[in-house]
Amino acid sequence: MTTVIKVGGARAVDPAGALSDVATLVEGEQSEPSEQSSGHGPREDVVLVHGGSTAVDDTLERLGIEPEYVETPSGVVGRFTDAETMEVFEMVFGHLNTQLVAGLQSQGVDAIGLNGVDGKLLYGPRKSAVRVVEDGKKKIKRGDHSGTIKEVNTDLLDSLLDGGYVPVAAPPMAGSEARSASEDSSGDDEEPRERIVPVNTDADRTAAAIAAALDARLVLLTDVAGVYEDPNDPETLIETVETGEEWQALEAAAEGFMSRKIMAAEEALDGGAPEVVVADANADTPVTDAVSGGGTHMFQEAIEEL
Repeated sequence: MTTVIKVGGARAVDPAGALSDVATLVEGEQSEPSEQSSGHGPREDVVLVHGGSTAVDDTLERLGIEPEYVETPSGVVGRFTDAETMEVFEMVFGHLNTQLVAGLQSQGVDAIGLNGVDGKLLYGPRKSAVRVVEDGKKKIKRGDHSGTIKEVNTDLLDSLLDGGYVPVAAPPMAGSEARSASEDSSGDDEEPRERIVPVNTDADRTAAAIAAALDARLVLLTDVAGVYEDPNDPETLIETVETGEEWQALEAAAEGFMSRKIMAAEEALDGGAPEVVVADANADTPVTDAVSGGGTHMFQEAIEEL
């Protein structure tokens, strides 16, 4: 089975354990050999996806740029990515990607770094304007550099996985926007043409889109052990979610950043991922612990009942 692992970008998350665990998986040292193993290459296909929002905020602060957060009509709070912030975003995510690839290489893993623009790995329309709520009123805010993933280049990922590589993927994505023929030097016709621009997209939803496209298990590693019935009490960990009723209870329990992960989990399951796990990134063997039963496990049949 292919496993997509998302390592969070929070300050409290140390990726070292996850990188070591990825090395264990691709070397085939897990307790049960992968059914896909033919004796050559990795026993387990792994795609690593990373975030980095905290590092972006830290860099903006060092540069004297105040990050702007907005609230959508549905109540989701996220960073507004203007042109200046987008430049910082590209710089920071490129650095993080290189560091994670180097970390895996140090573990003996043949990793290769990608952002969503490479080969149009992550492709969809750019959103230059977003609906926000300010002072209780709904408004349209323009100048945004964000997008919605509609396509994942699975041919590219499959080629890399078949070659024994571990893709390390992250935003930005390839955002599509229309332009007129007058903007194109060829001027062959008057039909609108596509222009690709790098735009921001949520890292959890990036991992979800990749897992759905590959029909892969998704492991979302974060700074807590899973989803808690009481967000302030780790003893109330929700271990499995297999029914529609349990899913509704899960959604009710999720707050803040966790609600975004549950949104991503639903997108992954709805798109074809058989299982999503939210688990502790700081465990000694976080991925192995997650796939062995740790954390909160969500299954396709739960959303099928909704």
